[in-house]
Amino acid sequence: MLHIGSHLSSSAGFLAMGETALSMAADTFQFFTRNPRGSRAKELDVSDAAALASLLQEKGFAPVVAHAPYTINPCSKDAHTREFAHMTMEDDLHRLEYLPGNYYNFHPGSHTGQGTETGIALIAETLNAILTPEQHTVVLLETMAGKGTEVGGRFEELREILDRVSLSDRMGVCLDTCHVSDAGYDIAADPDKVLTEFDRVIGLSRLKAVHVNDSMNPVGARKDRHAKIGEGHLGLEGFRRIVRHPVIRQLPLILETPNELPGYAAEIALLRSL
Repeated sequence: MLHIGSHLSSSAGFLAMGETALSMAADTFQFFTRNPRGSRAKELDVSDAAALASLLQEKGFAPVVAHAPYTINPCSKDAHTREFAHMTMEDDLHRLEYLPGNYYNFHPGSHTGQGTETGIALIAETLNAILTPEQHTVVLLETMAGKGTEVGGRFEELREILDRVSLSDRMGVCLDTCHVSDAGYDIAADPDKVLTEFDRVIGLSRLKAVHVNDSMNPVGARKDRHAKIGEGHLGLEGFRRIVRHPVIRQLPLILETPNELPGYAAEIALLRSL
């Protein structure tokens, strides 16, 4: 059985997200911890979080994924921007303790001209400052498309970050199918080859979740433009190969395609049919 869900709006509340996921025949989902283009988080409703945690356990959900806002950049050359990333991520991890045992995904960031090695060092510095031995959330580095000065377009870059984090058991990776394809890894044609390379560089034990997205651009374009499943360059046959892979089918799969809820429900059914 595939553990599939989509990105849901957290504005309606925690329990409502779980109920919405169930209505789409999903058994996992992703949500932003706060406004994806802003900085403020709404006040935490502890009882609502507890109600969702109970529902997830009762219905046998796979781990759900919380996504950090796009506005954070822990490897910016601007000290204020780095401090904002530190404070936001630290606060998010504190809040996620009310939903223990799940994942917190973030884009590693853009080095803004400082160079990849400096960017890697700054990302690891932030993670070492915010991770605690007591936390129950695993933090996921997302694979990126490699556009501009992004860090994380190559598996080796993610490995370097992981190697510099002291509490490495609190870290993992979320693989985005659109991003890795745009970065030059042809996952649609040969997912086994890509995952073998991932295992060689990072280790499959680090792979905790997958963002399942088609791409508007061909392999290696470094553009990062998501498309609906089967409507982009990865194609329906590519996703047939991807979701049948024995490694991927054991992980939480999250749709981030340009859809509303009915479209997500149709894509969940489509992926299960493959």
